[in-house]
Order: sequence, then C-alpha cells, then structure tokens
Amino acid sequence: MTTYPSDIAFTPAVKAIQKQKGSRDAYAQVEKGRGWQTTATPELKAFLAGLDMFYLGTANARGQPYIQYRGGSAGFLKVIDDRTLGFADFGGNRQYITLGNLAENPKAFIFLIDYVNSRRIKLWGNANVVEGDAALEERLRDPNYPGRVERVIVFEIEAWDINCPQHIHKRFPQREVAPVVEQLQQRVQELKAQLATLRQADTT
Repeated sequence: MTTYPSDIAFTPAVKAIQKQKGSRDAYAQVEKGRGWQTTATPELKAFLAGLDMFYLGTANARGQPYIQYRGGSAGFLKVIDDRTLGFADFGGNRQYITLGNLAENPKAFIFLIDYVNSRRIKLWGNANVVEGDAALEERLRDPNYPGRVERVIVFEIEAWDINCPQHIHKRFPQREVAPVVEQLQQRVQELKAQLATLRQADTT
C-alpha cells in the first residue's frame, strides 16, 4: 500500500537506506509537502515540448531491465491527457525487446534530460502498445519524419519528479549547433576572400 506518490520508488528498502545514510528526514518533509506530481502539469508539458529524445525503461516478467533510446522531432513525446503520454513507434532493428517486455510487464519508466539547460525529469508508470488505432496514430505522428507509423506506445503516469541538475554535461542538439556552424563557415569564407584581395593588392 502506498501513502505518497514517491512510494513507487521509495520502497521500504529504499527508505531504510535513506535513514541509514541520513537523508530520510529531508525526503519525509518532501512527502508531507508538495511531494511528487502525478499529472501532466504545464511545467511537464513545456519540458516535453522542447525535447527531441528520451530513454524508455522496461523489464520482462523475470525483472530483467532494458533501456531504449527514443528520438524524433522536438515534442514528439506528446501529452494525450493529464495522466497519459504517448508517442508514435516506427520500424527499427526488429528485435522487439520493449514490445515483448510490455506484453508481460506493463511497468515502465521514462527518463527525460535536457542537456542544454541541465534539467532532468523522471517518470514512473505503466505503458501499453496500441496497434491499429488510426486516429491515435495520426495524433501522435511526427509530421517531419517520413517513416510509417507501425504502432503507438501509451504511457500512463503514476508519479514524476524533477531530478537535481548536478553532474549533467552540456550537450547541444544539431538543430541549435547547425546555424552557429553555418555562420562561422560564412565568416571564414568572407575572411578568405578579404585575404585574397589583400594579397592581390600586395602583388600589384
């Protein structure tokens, strides 16, 4: 039986170690206050709108975990309603490990990380695979990706928490780096042209 949303992660074993290590009192205060969120708040929606990747964790019936990288256009992980997220699933390497895991164990975990702004969010919940729902596929389809949607994966939120920003290395997505690189390349060409003009002037 759970009392707080964070109990999904803070099991009795975890709480015992927190007490042993000296952090239980602080987390107990968090539990009695705002605690972890259980719905897709405006803050979470804004966070999702800017992300072009995330990590999806599942486990099989024996508890063997598996982590899968998911990428797409910014905002491809969409809010369906206040308790549900979803994304279109395209063809990959055809191993189907995530699909197999979800077929026998719906427990899932989503790890969101914004490398640019050193922010991360952890979501616990249940996921299921939806096939043949054309309306849902169209709603979640990435219009900038040419691949055919094979199915949809829907994630029901049980709890989520914002993680601390410590130890996150800065990484920038190509869509942000490319314009800067292009400007620098243009500037290099301009300087080369100026240098060629100066050299020609010296020779005459």
